[in-house]
Amino acid sequence: MEIGEKIRYARLTKGYSQENMADFLGISTSAYGDIERNKTELTLSRAKKLTNILKMSILELLGEEIQTPEILLNTPKTDLALLREETEKLRAETNYWREKFEQQVTIEAFKMIQSQYQREKIGFR
Repeated sequence: MEIGEKIRYARLTKGYSQENMADFLGISTSAYGDIERNKTELTLSRAKKLTNILKMSILELLGEEIQTPEILLNTPKTDLALLREETEKLRAETNYWREKFEQQVTIEAFKMIQSQYQREKIGFR
């Protein structure tokens, strides 16, 4: 299995979309898709980011085997493990939306400041 396929399986297992992953990495969705399709060579720094996001070791990423979603679905998990996994997904999604919200607030603040300077000053002399 190639590295891009391993990344894809790990991403699907975690429940992330390609858009989520691209945002986490700070790249475009198509650039991320190229990584999964092995069209873009993976740098060490990006591989480290990916393994942190996907909660896997660099050895799993570069090694010969990784558990596929089918295997994971058949693996019994304790309630605590399931809760931890769901918590991580929610934490990642919360961080994603927090960043999007902060970006939007910054844009709106900039627009407000910009419109203040563009208003015609009316006063009495």
